[in-house]
Amino acid sequence: MVVAKPYADDIALTDEDKQKLKHKVNQWKGALENGGLKLNVAKTEYMACGGTDPDPIKVGDEFVVKTNKFKYLGSVLHESGEIDHDVSARISAAWAKWREVTGILCDPRIPVKLKGLVYKSIIRPVLLYGSEPWPVLGRHVQQLHVTEMKMLQWMCGVTRLDRIRNKHMRGSLGIRDVADKLQESRLRWYGHIRRRPVDYVGNRCLNLTVQGPRSRGRGRPKKRWLDVVTADMGETNLTPEDAENRAKWRRLSRKADPGARPGKR
Repeated sequence: MVVAKPYADDIALTDEDKQKLKHKVNQWKGALENGGLKLNVAKTEYMACGGTDPDPIKVGDEFVVKTNKFKYLGSVLHESGEIDHDVSARISAAWAKWREVTGILCDPRIPVKLKGLVYKSIIRPVLLYGSEPWPVLGRHVQQLHVTEMKMLQWMCGVTRLDRIRNKHMRGSLGIRDVADKLQESRLRWYGHIRRRPVDYVGNRCLNLTVQGPRSRGRGRPKKRWLDVVTADMGETNLTPEDAENRAKWRRLSRKADPGARPGKR
């Protein structure tokens, strides 16, 4: 699959054939010019998933440079299909947001419960933005866990030398483990998809069979998002049919933070 992404308005065009994609981009360029607009080819790039052709795409008299990753609607897409770059980008974005409010989160005069609310309202949404479709592996969860615990330690004014257990810091701040929040987000999104019509694009993607090579290399197959969700449902005693009952699905899939009111995060 080949993807071209004009930067203006975050528009992405996809196709399975490079020449067809080139035709689409040129059509889009002509449509913009007919409306009095201009496509900035210098800020447009294209990415090929599984392709080996290094040549750029020509749009008009200019060339669109090939890249191996780009950011689209806040998420980093990579030609390999892996989420490592997206996870790293979310961690960097969370630290950037952390620096904006560090004066509050690291102030010893601020109650720890209030710090926890600020963290859950401002920092964690940035850290986990767009995480619903991630087919996370253990290393990804560990990266997010390490990042979060560094932030919580500074919020509580402790270091690893103080030998304070993580669960004690989480309890005092009222913050649930990041792995639980990831699971909750995945199940919530899966429930939304299951309740939509069969021809909804999300359901079509869930039932999509991707054609791959006839033979694959040695080693374990790549983990799919649906594999992760299936494991989540096993841990929470849910079945795909339970998604039709929104109240039941919400009650069993949601893991509220300690000290929060029922129905609140």
